[in-house]
Amino acid sequence: MVATVTNSNLDRLGNFSSLYQMCYFKNIRKLVCLFAVACVLMGQSWADDQDFMEEFLKREYSLAKPYRGLGFSSSSQWDLMGTAMVTPDHVRLTPDLQSRQGAVWSRIPFYLRDWELKVHFKIHGLGKKNLNGDGLAIWLTKDRMQNGPVFGNMNQFTGLGIFVDTYPNADKYHDRSFPYVSVMLGNGSLSYDHDHDGRLSELGGCTAMARNAIYDTFLLVRYSKNRLTLMVDVDGKQDWKDCADITGVRLPLGYFFGASSATGDLSDNHDIISMKLYQLTVEKSPEEEEEEEVLIPSVDNMEHFRVEVEEEGMSGVQFFFTVLFSILGLGVLAVVGLMVYSRWKENRRKRFY
Repeated sequence: MVATVTNSNLDRLGNFSSLYQMCYFKNIRKLVCLFAVACVLMGQSWADDQDFMEEFLKREYSLAKPYRGLGFSSSSQWDLMGTAMVTPDHVRLTPDLQSRQGAVWSRIPFYLRDWELKVHFKIHGLGKKNLNGDGLAIWLTKDRMQNGPVFGNMNQFTGLGIFVDTYPNADKYHDRSFPYVSVMLGNGSLSYDHDHDGRLSELGGCTAMARNAIYDTFLLVRYSKNRLTLMVDVDGKQDWKDCADITGVRLPLGYFFGASSATGDLSDNHDIISMKLYQLTVEKSPEEEEEEEVLIPSVDNMEHFRVEVEEEGMSGVQFFFTVLFSILGLGVLAVVGLMVYSRWKENRRKRFY
């Protein structure tokens, strides 16, 4: 009896063991399939996000701690201008004082066709919101070391400008919050319009709460295959947020990288912590490799990006006073006219006597 029960239990145990193995292997197969599908999807996503094979840090175009190669010596790779000064932790373009301009410019002309620039910056000060200014700019331009009204650089520049604007000059539009990051491409004749916060020449942009941020703040500019992409990371999530994506951008070679800032009646500290330039290795077709040399910066279908800005009309108060003074003016003219006519009539009457 005992032997019978034992054999029966062993048979049951064998059946359970084989069933467990079948289920175990089925689950493993499912897990393997799911893992393979996930890898394929992730691979496609990475391919969509990164159409380049490798990236290499180019130190000759980069600015980072301990800021060697920056100064006024003949061996320096970067020049300081205006109020810009070097500290162990950052390059301060302007202090939190009124009417200051400062900049840092690379001495080496830039000849890479596909690249990525990562900028670590900080804007901070004691002023309250909208009582601070004016912002900073990142440049890739034909001319360097030029003072001017566009965040400390010349107007009607030739090249690329990335602006971090912290003060709204055109309050009436209310179509964006500040700080606002924008992209402009200058051809030597196009002007940046401060009164409209650059809306007329803006190619794209986004709001980025980068002032007095408790986290590190970054910009990422990528240029590859005539496509310019701008991303920001200002909220400490270590995740890039899309800011602007512009196709058909054509940039000449031999321009200079730089960063500048300016303060006016309002002020802030504007610091550059690092500017790291990476060369991108990109697969290109023979047609893309034989692309003609670009002499003047341009954008395909530029009119598509142009923002229409309505002219400012008169307010109700302005209209009232305009009408009032017009009526008063007409009244004064009428009185003077009557006086002249009366005197003329009196003189004429005297002639008959």
